[in-house]
Amino acid sequence: MNLLRLMAAIFAVCCMNYVAAQDLPATQLKVLGGLSTRAMYKDIELPFWTKTIPEKSSGQVTAEIKAFDEMGLKGPELFRLMKQGVIEFGVVPLSYNTADTPLYEGIDLAGLATDSTTAKLVVKSFSPVLAQSLASNQQLKLLGVSPYAPQVLFCNVAIRGLSDLKGKTVRTVTRSQSDLIEALGAKPTTIVFNEVLSALKKKKIACAVAGPMTAYTGKWYTATTHIYALPIGWNQEVHAVNEGVWKQLDPNVQSFLSQNVNALTDQLWNFSASQTQIAYDCLTGAKACKLNPRGKMILVRPTPADLNTIKKIASQKVTSKWASRCSTQCVADFNQSVGKALKISIKK
Repeated sequence: MNLLRLMAAIFAVCCMNYVAAQDLPATQLKVLGGLSTRAMYKDIELPFWTKTIPEKSSGQVTAEIKAFDEMGLKGPELFRLMKQGVIEFGVVPLSYNTADTPLYEGIDLAGLATDSTTAKLVVKSFSPVLAQSLASNQQLKLLGVSPYAPQVLFCNVAIRGLSDLKGKTVRTVTRSQSDLIEALGAKPTTIVFNEVLSALKKKKIACAVAGPMTAYTGKWYTATTHIYALPIGWNQEVHAVNEGVWKQLDPNVQSFLSQNVNALTDQLWNFSASQTQIAYDCLTGAKACKLNPRGKMILVRPTPADLNTIKKIASQKVTSKWASRCSTQCVADFNQSVGKALKISIKK
């Protein structure tokens, strides 16, 4: 009897999926993905759009996807091109546009989320604010948010804790990271990625912020000795679609895509975590590393005291500086979303 019930349940699910797929009109999508050199693009984004979506829709929904660098694009122009409808679906790192729109920083203020659980909480709480801004200013519909990788410190000097950063010059990626580093008594500086390795080798800088796999593929292990594994950011990326394009899609296709992009972002969070561990193993030369070459770096985990220090600086000084460059409404929206989630409040 139990076997019959199980078979009936399986049949019902299969039929339900079949009907759902048949309800989808033939739809062709154009997607712009992340950097072609990333494993995230090759292993997750590309197969999602070219295999998963067609398979789950029984071939009714198909997509063409290219990485933005394959199209000769740099990154900062992505929102503008999506607003114009030149790009229909796309993945955009928010760090490219925070100078023009400080509100975007609110989803990844340096030091507020030092673990993935907190980072996901921040994303969940701030996404409605971000969605409203993207709709109003960029004419885009937000489909999801995912991280590239936790942003940690790579140093060519011994770093055992945050106090060792005092007086050191540190390459940062975002404005709030610079605010955090400055509050720690260090000197933030901006250097393009392709010049960081040389700056580390020549001792022009003592440390640099990056994702672990980025540091590994960039061969930073040849110029640095210590990894301070305290995430001060996540390099969040938005998955979005031009609103005009979205409105032209059949409601069933909209529902289908929303559900599946949610699954995609979950997959990207998990992939980011797995890539980070692989990078740590290979940067330090651990036996678990299956890549070559291997580094010989020292991995330093943050102490509870340092975690408390970061939390205090981030919730007071970093947020305060961000508030000074964001609007009054922006600050109010942050307090009602992330502020409530993390139990902090900032003033304009």
